[in-house]
Amino acid sequence: MTLAIFDLDNTLIAGDSDHLWGQFLVERGLVDSQQFKAANDQFYQDYKDGRLDIEAYLRFALQPLSEHAMSNLIDWRNEFLAEKIAPIMLPAAERLLHKHRDQGDTLMIITATNDFITGPIAEQLGVDHLLASRAQMIGNRYTGEIDGVPCFRDGKVQRLYEWLEQHHEALPGSWFYSDSHNDLPLLRKVTNPVAVDPDPVLLREAQIEGWQVISLREQQA
Repeated sequence: MTLAIFDLDNTLIAGDSDHLWGQFLVERGLVDSQQFKAANDQFYQDYKDGRLDIEAYLRFALQPLSEHAMSNLIDWRNEFLAEKIAPIMLPAAERLLHKHRDQGDTLMIITATNDFITGPIAEQLGVDHLLASRAQMIGNRYTGEIDGVPCFRDGKVQRLYEWLEQHHEALPGSWFYSDSHNDLPLLRKVTNPVAVDPDPVLLREAQIEGWQVISLREQQA
C-alpha cells in the first residue's frame, strides 16, 4: 500500500474550513458576534504565526456544538457547506486525488479541524480515511471537549502512527501534501513531502530540503 496523505485547509480547498465555520456562526447570529469574531480571528492568526494553543482553540471552536441539538447543527452544517465550502473547492485538487486513486494509492486527509466539519468534506472528495481532531460526544450531544489527541503538528504524527499500527501499514513510499509550516513534523516523516501553495516558512524549508512545490489554484489566477 502507498499512502497519499493530504492536509485539507488551504491545501485541498482554497480556504480554512475551521475559520469559515466561525464566520458562518457569526453571520447567522448563533454566537456572540463581536467577541466570537475577535477570538476566531486571533486564533487563526496564531495558527498562521505558528503559535496556536491547539487545546484552547479546539475548546473555543467546539463550545458552540455543545449548545445546540444535533438536528440543528446538521442543518446549519449543510448550509455552511453549500455557502462557504462549495465555492472554494479546487478542481486541480480533485484531479490530484484522482491521480493517486488511479495509481491504487490509499487516500487520507489529516487535519486539525474537527471531524464535525471535515467529515462531509472528506466524503465529498471521495477520501475514505480521515484523521481529524475529534469532538467528544456523549449520547447524541457534543460536550464541547476534545476526544483524544488533537490532530495538529506532532499530534498529526502520533495519530497517523496509531492508524498505521491499527491497519498494519507503514510509511515507505508515502506522500504528504500541505500548505502549512505547522505540518513540518509530518512532512519530515514521509517519503515524498510536497508543499502546496505554501506559506513563506514552509516555502523556505521546501527550497532548503529540495521538496516539490506545487499549486492547486490555477483556476484562481
